[in-house]
Amino acid sequence: MLSKIKTLGQMTPIPKDIDSVVTIDTKSECNPEEVGLTQNGVDAIWKSIEDFYRTGLQPGMSIVIRRKGKVVLKRAIGHARGNGPNHISLNPSLMQPDTPVCLFSASKGVTAVLMHKLEEDGLLNLDDKVGKYIPEFGVNGKENTTLRHVLSHRAGLNSIPLPDPDPRLLYQWNTMNDLLAAVSTKKGTGQEQAYHAITGGYILGEIARRVTGKELRPLMQEVFSAPLGCKFFNYGIEESAHHETALNYSTGVPLPYPLSLVAKRALGIEFEKIAPISNTPAFMSAIIPAGNMYSTADELCRFYEMMLNEGEFEGKQILKPETVRKAVKPVGKLKLDRTLLIPIRYSSGLMLGESLFSLFGAKAPKAYGHLGLINIVSWADPDRDISVGFLNSGKSLDPRSFPALGKILWSITNYCPPNKAI
Repeated sequence: MLSKIKTLGQMTPIPKDIDSVVTIDTKSECNPEEVGLTQNGVDAIWKSIEDFYRTGLQPGMSIVIRRKGKVVLKRAIGHARGNGPNHISLNPSLMQPDTPVCLFSASKGVTAVLMHKLEEDGLLNLDDKVGKYIPEFGVNGKENTTLRHVLSHRAGLNSIPLPDPDPRLLYQWNTMNDLLAAVSTKKGTGQEQAYHAITGGYILGEIARRVTGKELRPLMQEVFSAPLGCKFFNYGIEESAHHETALNYSTGVPLPYPLSLVAKRALGIEFEKIAPISNTPAFMSAIIPAGNMYSTADELCRFYEMMLNEGEFEGKQILKPETVRKAVKPVGKLKLDRTLLIPIRYSSGLMLGESLFSLFGAKAPKAYGHLGLINIVSWADPDRDISVGFLNSGKSLDPRSFPALGKILWSITNYCPPNKAI
């Protein structure tokens, strides 16, 4: 019997028996002691995820954690479909560990590493000007904008250059690239760090298309999806698999002004509209390199495990070790991001951890990865020899989500001690 949490905002109905909506891949999970962990520690990590679910802000969540190459957690909680705010089904679909979920901005980390792979193959140089590959782009203050500026959110293109863009622009590849090529900026030479929520992906994707002569879906399949053994892990998702995908739900209280304005400026649309738009066939079928890769938690974890293992996964050398080192190398110091309004360090395409507390938990200065609409978190931490894919379907900036997510990040870094502490 489902009962709604009585609180402010749009909340997910939570069952009285949490275990009834938990799915565990017991065949995949190893004995924690094999990788230097304790069962109590793993249980504490899982409890932090259950606590997040109990907030009512996340209809469904899945997580995979690898430690020393072995799967420690592969679990899901909640529902993929039919048990979100204003969408209650008599037969809701349970979230499974292998349910595909839209990664939103966590797509950026994968797209960035794809660009590093193309540099490894000699097809481009990240320090080249964008105009070398897209001549029409190199005008109006963007003459000296490089690929690395785009990757590190320093290209001065942190928003769609229209006052009130139609969300359908996301599906219009040529129109988006024409807009970005024509725009004028005084910040196109890397002097300001301002997160590019959507725009950078189109530029990088267009360059990838031009230097390879391939469309992005088959290119991603060739470079990462197939070598990693993934069923999904690509831009958009095949129409035949739309019904397998977790639906996204807007949860919690609406963003107050002026935060709502900040979010709209960054994303191009009101935050609360993102979830319903993302559930449309048009969005699922589109190619949006900065925002609509679909993946399971395990597939995303496989990607970061490959990065952690110097480009190798299950005997396949997917990237050269030097390419991985270049991809995770910082491009600057910790700095206030003018879009996100938080201090953050970037590499050429990835978000980086910090010594105290960061996007990837406590005392994780060597960690790297990417967030997706705040609550999706994917990363690798070489000090702890862990890779993590944490996915969820609640799209919320409700203040209650931050301590709940923070507890998960803290639990993972606390109960997965650095190698030197073992």
